[in-house]
Amino acid sequence: MDLIVLTPDKKVFEGKVNKISAPGVEGEFEVLENHAPLVSSLGMGSVLITPADSKELINLIIQSGFIEVLDNKVSLLVMETKGEVAHAE
Repeated sequence: MDLIVLTPDKKVFEGKVNKISAPGVEGEFEVLENHAPLVSSLGMGSVLITPADSKELINLIIQSGFIEVLDNKVSLLVMETKGEVAHAE
């Protein structure tokens, strides 16, 4: 599926991914390919991204935001990010 991560001032990530784990305001959830359409508020926490072409995880720390999932396209609109890449086991 395609993912784009945007803050008010820049594009943080754009590419194909296998899985996204996000901190919803009511609890953490995952998005996989062919997920049902979804719009949700995000709370403070980690967004874990598994890129399709890599065995590394991308961990973005966010303050808040929104996620939209529609037709295997995912948009994350977030406030403030800090990121790191971690090797998947």
